[in-house]
Amino acid sequence: MAQVPGQQLSSKDQGLFRQVVRHFESKQYKKGLKTAEQVLKKNPNHADTQAMKALILHSQGNTTEAFDLAKIALKNNMKSHVCWHVYGLLWRGEKNFEEAIKAYKFALRLEPDSQPIQRDLAHLQIQMRDYEGYIESRRNMLQQKPGFRQNWTALAIAHHLAGSYEDAENVLTTFEDTIKTRTPRTDLEHWEAILYKNYIIAESGDVEKALDHLEAVGKKSPDVLGVMEMRADYLLRLDRKEEAETAYAALLDRNPENSAYFDGWVKAKGLQEAEPAEAKKAYDEVASKNPRSDLPRRRPLDFLSGDAFREAADAYLLRMLRRGVPSTFANIKQLYGDASKRKTVQELVEGYEAGKVPAVAGNAEAATEKEQENFKWSVPYFLAQHYNYAASRDLPKALEYADKCLALDSASVDFYAVKARTYKYLGNTSKASELMTKAQELDLKDRAINTKCAKYKLRNNQNEAALEMAGKFTQNKTSGGPLADLLDMQCVWYLIEDGQAYLRQRKLGLALKRFHQILNIFDVWQDDQFDFHNFSLRKGMIRAYVDMLRWEDHIRDHPFFSRMAISAVRAYVMLHDNPDLALGPMLNGVNGTGANGKMSETDRKKALKKAKKEQEKLEKAEADKKALAKASKPVPKADVEDVKKEDTDPLGKTLVETKTPLDDAMKFLTPLLEFCPDVLDAQKVGFELYMRRRKYLLAAKCLLKIKELAPEDADAHFYAYQLRSVLEKKEDGADEKVAALVKELAKDALQLDVPVKDWNEKFGKENKDKSIKHAQAYIQVKDQLDPSSREENGTVLVSSVSSAKDTSLADLTAGLEALQIRGSSTETIDSYKAEARKTWSEADVFAAKES
Repeated sequence: MAQVPGQQLSSKDQGLFRQVVRHFESKQYKKGLKTAEQVLKKNPNHADTQAMKALILHSQGNTTEAFDLAKIALKNNMKSHVCWHVYGLLWRGEKNFEEAIKAYKFALRLEPDSQPIQRDLAHLQIQMRDYEGYIESRRNMLQQKPGFRQNWTALAIAHHLAGSYEDAENVLTTFEDTIKTRTPRTDLEHWEAILYKNYIIAESGDVEKALDHLEAVGKKSPDVLGVMEMRADYLLRLDRKEEAETAYAALLDRNPENSAYFDGWVKAKGLQEAEPAEAKKAYDEVASKNPRSDLPRRRPLDFLSGDAFREAADAYLLRMLRRGVPSTFANIKQLYGDASKRKTVQELVEGYEAGKVPAVAGNAEAATEKEQENFKWSVPYFLAQHYNYAASRDLPKALEYADKCLALDSASVDFYAVKARTYKYLGNTSKASELMTKAQELDLKDRAINTKCAKYKLRNNQNEAALEMAGKFTQNKTSGGPLADLLDMQCVWYLIEDGQAYLRQRKLGLALKRFHQILNIFDVWQDDQFDFHNFSLRKGMIRAYVDMLRWEDHIRDHPFFSRMAISAVRAYVMLHDNPDLALGPMLNGVNGTGANGKMSETDRKKALKKAKKEQEKLEKAEADKKALAKASKPVPKADVEDVKKEDTDPLGKTLVETKTPLDDAMKFLTPLLEFCPDVLDAQKVGFELYMRRRKYLLAAKCLLKIKELAPEDADAHFYAYQLRSVLEKKEDGADEKVAALVKELAKDALQLDVPVKDWNEKFGKENKDKSIKHAQAYIQVKDQLDPSSREENGTVLVSSVSSAKDTSLADLTAGLEALQIRGSSTETIDSYKAEARKTWSEADVFAAKES
């Protein structure tokens, strides 16, 4: 390549440039910068060195400076593939993959044979699921180096993921034909590729061919279990049931607790269509061969009924309870969807508690002394869990049995935990947290109970105490303390609970901080694929790699993501509705509201002053923590480069002071609705956000999805009113074209032909005494139609507490919050709490204020 004036390096400087590259690759950034400066001192316009320096600066977090320097490097030498490659790497670091791909392709035009550039481009294409581009890149790499197996395998993967099964199979077959020597069994990469080829054939739908291929190569494969599982699956899919039964029986001999093996075995034997007695007999045979196995004894309870179920359940329960298995209820509770089975289990176990143990087959033998001791505590413990469970909930009874357990053994972690759970369901989060703390103190080395204790403290809004509890099982060596360790470990459940606790306290800065940290963790999981695109091919773990790619495609389907994203959107909506919340929870609008639901100016000034003091106090405490950590932290060695970035906004002040809360909320809502469209609360926050952004067509789609997921949902009524009011307004309403589309799309949900007052009254009559949520939706619309009747409407909600059929704790709590936000009088709120206490006397949220 022709050099631009001033670009030619001496042999000594060329050696220094190579050192810059090595320092970057080994993350020795300070040394790399120092060496780059040495080169640039003599050759100030050397573009490649400038580009490498830009890459190092970007790795140190100096993004703006890095891009500026990279652009200067490109101006100095537009024909340098190094500069374009670095430019692509910078864009990739900023997750602007489109620009990165453009830069890589330009670099390849200048240096078509560069394997590193081609490899980086291929990795980015598979990361973005650009399968056609990935096929092209991998084909080019194969043509350049056809002697490497992984280039062939990668091209097969590209065709496979693109759905071209025949092409993928042909690529692997072509490489196999080039192998002239016999492949030893120890060559794991070869045999993994063989099984991957079989995997492709089966996925293409030609199961017969896949089985023939497996029979030919399977005996030589070192993955014995994998071959057995694939063969059994193929036989079953081909309806060769006798052979499939034998294959699954062999798998069950290896692992009689594997549920998937039992599923295959059941299908192969045709037990799904068989008489229950015949199926039970088959399971008994497996149980006799595996006396310690639980699954063949538990499975018949799923399909038996009537007296046969009672007999089998009796045998199973007695066996488990006499052995003192704490997880007995966890194994049984799946049956509770059937009311008759739930009733039978309850009758049996309550009979054991009363001393009635029927002498049915298998139960007549005398219990040992140890079994009798186990029976004394395992029965009340089972019943405590039984009455805690949603399908059979009776919390006073659950509390009674929990106390019986503790009377037998006051040093049991499990007994305190089940009592704490009962108080949690009763709404007494403070008592639940106290009891779980007692349980934790009984076994300080048990991480599971430590985790539960931290969670209960967070549910009780004790964030600092929860962090201290969780910190007992973290290293606490970093400057950020236990929280930094939990972030490093990507402990998502803790961060979600912590964020939701701050959200309940209206500490939106800290809540948003946690939600953004979780969002970053999901992004990290997405980005971590980059490490495996090369690693998995090099190690030959192809099937696991393909499974990982498919798992990554659905990573945001996880309930952790939906819970976090829903809470984050709600926080931003709160911030939009009441910007004063950025100053602290005292400006919530719940406390100190006037008759119109807004805070009086005097109270607002007081709250503002108090909020500023609280914020200053928090900032000072955080600064003191940092100072203490720096004083106690050892000074790192000079050659250690990978130092953690300091969090400059630990309280989320920057996040909460945003001027565009609705735009920021879209970062959470967009993936939420894409990956979790069937989550009801996701559609609800989507509706609320789109309405505030005046995206009425999208809001209407959310409303229709809510009606599809839960036709009787009460919130949908108020949402429909909001949409109706926008369509009926001439000022600040929807655009005429949009309004016409919304009316056509949601005409059944909106019922625009009925006057809004009559429509609301009809809803109120049809859902009278149904639930608090329905009463709340009814009066919310009445409030909007006639603001002068707000106080009267509040009393309607109070009276509905005693008359509603469904008075769940969550609904009653939502009703209380609605009264507070709408600015109801203290008398109305106190009356509501008094009514709610009749049903939920233990709930903290309805406790009367102490004088």
